[in-house]
Amino acid sequence: MGRKRTRAANPVEDGDLSLAARAAWLSYIGGYTQRQIADRLRVSQAKAHRLIAEAHRCGMVKVFVQGVPSECTALEDAITAAFKLQSCIVAPSLANGRKATPDASPFAAVGAAGARLLHHFLTAQKVKTIGVGKGRTLAAVVDHMPEIHRPDLKIVAVSGSLNRNLAANPLDIVLRLAERTAGQGYFLPVPYLAASPEEKQVLLAQKSVGDMLALARQADLILVGIGSLEADAHVKQIGMVSDKEWSELQAKGAVGDLMGSFVDIDGQPVGADINRLAVGLGLAEMRGRRVVALAGGATKAEAILAALRTGAVSDLITDEEAATRIAALLKTTEKPHAQGAKGRAA
Repeated sequence: MGRKRTRAANPVEDGDLSLAARAAWLSYIGGYTQRQIADRLRVSQAKAHRLIAEAHRCGMVKVFVQGVPSECTALEDAITAAFKLQSCIVAPSLANGRKATPDASPFAAVGAAGARLLHHFLTAQKVKTIGVGKGRTLAAVVDHMPEIHRPDLKIVAVSGSLNRNLAANPLDIVLRLAERTAGQGYFLPVPYLAASPEEKQVLLAQKSVGDMLALARQADLILVGIGSLEADAHVKQIGMVSDKEWSELQAKGAVGDLMGSFVDIDGQPVGADINRLAVGLGLAEMRGRRVVALAGGATKAEAILAALRTGAVSDLITDEEAATRIAALLKTTEKPHAQGAKGRAA
């Protein structure tokens, strides 16, 4: 989105416009006070006030913050070019060590940016069916979404909606997004990961499951999260994978989870037994579609890079910390991995 502005009596330099965008993110998404913003940006409190006012004057602040700092734009351009993405949005980092507010997490920043993009798609009326994955980042997208009346909209799960113990996902995106849009929600009433290949085949043989997956394949837009496999990974915390499966994933070099496919840093599914257990759309079925992946935080960088290299992601929404780390990883990679666009329609 362009940042159109006219020269007023006191013209604003490009550097200040970039700073104004950062101040707006810290204020409206991160929940910082003007004093905290002044400390963070190393400016006076009076200038922090002027920067936020300038963000308003330039039309950056509406339901969402429209602008991004120039550093984020540079990262967006670099990642888009490296993987031939249709779009890349890099949200400014909101965390700042001890001074971080409860809202200043990667979930808040990426969620707000994702909500802005989703709102754009929904108001354009061209998207009739949305496929959604799972995760805390997607839940944050819904948290930041204003209500929009789209009773014609279908929201369908593209992966199993249950945990392995058959408990419902408390962050179920289908239900929450249906409430925000007045749309129709369609669940996939099976576990995200089956207990065995035999159980997976039994589940896929059910007509209700087949019907839901057929509807998911018709989605105009798919939103998915990216799971990381660092020591305190969410999939480990909630028991989504067993200790034995976790050890095998670590031994095989897995760094991320995209739709139940556990992949290495090159975006290749690792040779672990768990990679035969995902119930939902697979990587091959997502290639060539409009698939928006959302994840943020420096600890997610390798997982995001791996997901981009699968060729199943057409658009990325991340944050400044993750994008900076990804850019550094790209520079140290032996090969450019431009295959991120492989198999994707132009």
